[in-house]
Amino acid sequence: MSTFEPPWLVADIGGTNARFGLVTSPGTPPSGVVVLPGADYRTLPEAVAAYLAEHAGGVRPGAACLALAGPVNGDRYELTNSPWAGSARDLGVPYVALLNDFEALALSLPHLGGDDLVPLGGPEPGHGVKAVLGPGTGLGVAGLVPVDDGWIPVPGEGGHVTVPVLDERELELVRVLRARGPVVAEHVLSGPGLARLHRALAEVNGVPADELTASEIVARPDDPLCAETVEVFCGMLGSFAGNVALTLGARGGVYLGGGVLPRIVERVRAGDFRARFAANPDMSGYLSAVATTLIVTPQPALTGAAAWLAQRASGTGAPFVAPEENHP
Repeated sequence: MSTFEPPWLVADIGGTNARFGLVTSPGTPPSGVVVLPGADYRTLPEAVAAYLAEHAGGVRPGAACLALAGPVNGDRYELTNSPWAGSARDLGVPYVALLNDFEALALSLPHLGGDDLVPLGGPEPGHGVKAVLGPGTGLGVAGLVPVDDGWIPVPGEGGHVTVPVLDERELELVRVLRARGPVVAEHVLSGPGLARLHRALAEVNGVPADELTASEIVARPDDPLCAETVEVFCGMLGSFAGNVALTLGARGGVYLGGGVLPRIVERVRAGDFRARFAANPDMSGYLSAVATTLIVTPQPALTGAAAWLAQRASGTGAPFVAPEENHP
């Protein structure tokens, strides 16, 4: 395979926004970061072309690593909460790697520290297996496994498991939601899920409620129904995070990302998240010894994508999935 030279394109493609940046040399953080609304572009190649032409001076990157909010299969991608789908070879970049967005977020974890993170309880994170999860447009989950020469990310679609419920109020909320269709964890533990919880809680409580977005709900802490919605959300998220920790054996810590939680940091810390995280009838001691940490730095998945490219440049990363030269 031919060598690839910087600059490199990195991207974090979600259901709502597409975030782009450039890496000018291995080991440096992404620069020229721009967030483009996905709805403004018909396809991912259009968004990539717009970023390079309008925000990166028309540069032609030698390689790219794109983190996408949906399953990745070889050179193919299909976003879960967006109509964008296609092949890496359509992006006009010689070498392209596709990662699940939380796979890239997992790769960022060893590069975060200090003000990038807010502790949510437990000891200091260790060096063992780590987990990362988070609510945004959807609900992402991934793991990070330490190996001799670095870390290996483990992507998954854990946001689509069943809803974690603990008490009668939550069971009733899920019954209300199921009357409108199937329900999985992502349907309540996400930005759109917060709005669904708000409507369901109004029905359970027998009170009128405006149709509010997640941003409007978290911006109204003095509204009793909005405050209760955030409280329920944080508690259910704690149970979900505990399940992820047990499934992956994440003794190295559980990290929370996504676009929702950085806006409600103090309410996550003051609420039931940590208590629910450890509230397992058989494994509470195990979970109490696992650190929980909130990622608050902007665009951490771009850091993970840049780390992937730096690994590849050093010869220790996985191969690119879609070299342009391999396609007729």
